[in-house]
Amino acid sequence: MSRLLGVYALAAYAFLHLPLVVLGVFSFNRSRFTQWEGWSLKWYQAMGADSALLEAAANSVLIALCATLIATVAGTLCAYGLWKRRVPWLSGSLYLSLVSPEIVTGVALLAFYQWVFRFLDVQLGMHTVVLAHVSFSLAYVVVVVLSRLRTLDPVLEEAAMDLGASPWWAFYRVTLPQLVPGIAAAALLVFTLSFDDYVITSLVAGVDSETLPMLIYSTARRGASPVLNAISTVLVVGLGGLILLAERLREA
Repeated sequence: MSRLLGVYALAAYAFLHLPLVVLGVFSFNRSRFTQWEGWSLKWYQAMGADSALLEAAANSVLIALCATLIATVAGTLCAYGLWKRRVPWLSGSLYLSLVSPEIVTGVALLAFYQWVFRFLDVQLGMHTVVLAHVSFSLAYVVVVVLSRLRTLDPVLEEAAMDLGASPWWAFYRVTLPQLVPGIAAAALLVFTLSFDDYVITSLVAGVDSETLPMLIYSTARRGASPVLNAISTVLVVGLGGLILLAERLREA
C-alpha cells in the first residue's frame, strides 16, 4: 500500500510540475518553435530589452509591495483583535473572500468603484488596483497570523500588564516578536498573490497600470512567443521560491 501511495504521489507531482519543467527547458531553446535546436539565452536577452515588459514588471512589483504593506499591517491588527475577542461568525466570514470566485470579486469591486467615482473626480489606475489587491489578500493575512496567535499563551501578555506595561507595550514587546514568522509568511504570500493576479486586476486597472500578467495574457493571445517561456520561467522560479520561504516561516 505504501508503495502504491508513493507511485500515486509521484504521478500527481509529475502531472502538476512536468509542464513547468518543459516550459523552463524550452525557454533556453534557440528556435522559435518547439523543435529543439540547441541552448541559447537569446529569449532572456529579448525579455530584458523589452521596455513595455519592464514597465509592466515594475508596475506589478510596485502594486504588490504597496498591497503587501497595507494588507499585512491591517490583517495583523485584525487577527489580533479576533484573538482577543473571539467572535465565531466574524472569523467565519473571513473565508467568504477566500472561496468567492475571482471574477465575482472583480466585478463587485468595479461596480463599487464606478459608484464611488460618481461623487469623486477619480479614475481607474494604480490606486484602484492596490485597493483591490488589499481587499482580496487581507483574509489570507488574518488566517495565517491568527493561526500563529492561537499557538501563543495569552497569560504572557497579562503578566506583562500586571508588571506595569500598557496593553500596547505588552503587545509590542511580548506578542509581536512571537508573531514575526507568521507575519513574514503572510507578507510573502500576499506579495505572491498580488504579483500573480490577473482576473481582478484586468477589471479594475487603468490604461497606465498594466501589470505583467496582463501583458503576458495579451501577448499570448497574439500568438505564442518564446519570450513568454522566459518570462514564465522567471515567474515560476521567483514566486515558487517565495511560496516555499513563506511555508518555511509559517512552520517556524
